[in-house]
Amino acid sequence: MELTPLDFQQARIKQVLFKSRLRSVLYGVREADPTLFSVRDNPLGQWLQAIVKPKYGAHPEVPQLEQLVQQMLTTGASLVQQYQRGRIEEARTGLSQIDSFADRIEASLQALEKKVGRAA
Repeated sequence: MELTPLDFQQARIKQVLFKSRLRSVLYGVREADPTLFSVRDNPLGQWLQAIVKPKYGAHPEVPQLEQLVQQMLTTGASLVQQYQRGRIEEARTGLSQIDSFADRIEASLQALEKKVGRAA
């Protein structure tokens, strides 16, 4: 199965969904779900493992994406721990780190999309 522009757009939506859920936790709208920070349960992580890695794993962007997603999830879990310990403002300020990971993930997605688009 070839990756299409729609696949990449859906990956971007999965990224935004994670950020939205994390923000909801840090602003007290929802409870922290432990699966939110599991790469196996994260929709973007699942997409990388099930769809991207088997066919495109040789591209350097794929391990880079895996690493960035893992780092983002670890950072998100750390922010929730800060929030739960009462360091609410620090946790919310840390959302800028998540945005930084999201920007780097987006750059890697764009690079992979460009390569895959040429290969198709």
